[in-house]
Parts: sequence; structure tokens; C-alpha cells
Amino acid sequence: QVQLVESGGGLAQAGGSLRLSCAASIQTFSRYAMGWFRQAPGKERQFVAAITSNGEDVAYGASVNGRFTISRNNAKNTVSLFANSLVPEDTAVYYCAADGPLYSSDLMHTMADDYDYWGQGTQVTVSS
Repeated sequence: QVQLVESGGGLAQAGGSLRLSCAASIQTFSRYAMGWFRQAPGKERQFVAAITSNGEDVAYGASVNGRFTISRNNAKNTVSLFANSLVPEDTAVYYCAADGPLYSSDLMHTMADDYDYWGQGTQVTVSS
């Protein structure tokens, strides 16, 4: 049973930073591609960031590129999202997602449908 638990959300001021974490209960975590998505009220789920199972390649959505950084620690079964230079438009529920086990370490996904497992989400609110 794969479980993903997000933490680190909360209230931030515009220009501030937050660090989101996702703890994964996966025995073979190092074989899973991971991603972050977000969903604001009344909007579709949006791709934020993705990372390959070996952590060597990453991808970002256009709206967060240059401000957010994704990383993972395969020894601790965690993936993090460092969100910097926050703007009110970053307000959303942020979800961690996993896909695997994969036989290739250089795969990552930017589409929500490609992920098999999802966390419950953590709320991020950015005030102006």
C-alpha cells in the first residue's frame, strides 16, 4: 500500500518562501518518479514540478520555473518542494504524486494522469 503524506503548507506573505515535504511509505521509493501538482478553487489541477527516480533530472511548470525547486532524498523516502518568491497566484492545495515502480531511472511525468498514487494535499495560502 503506497501512502503519500504532504506537510509544510500554510500561510505566507507575497515574496516569502515555504518548504513542502512529502513522506512516502514505499519500500522501493528509489524506483518511483515523483511530482508535485496544485489545484486552486475552481481550477484544474496544474503541474508544478517533477523529478526522476534517481533525482538527476527535474522539470517545472512555466508559472513556477525559476522560483520553485524540487528535490528528493531516496534514503529517507521524501521529496521536497522549495517554493520561493511566492505570489498570491500560488495559493492552492499542493499534492504529491508518485508513479512506479519504474524500470528506467530517467522517466518523469508532467501529466497528472501518468501518476498512480496521490497524497491528500496541503494548503498553501499566499497573502498580498
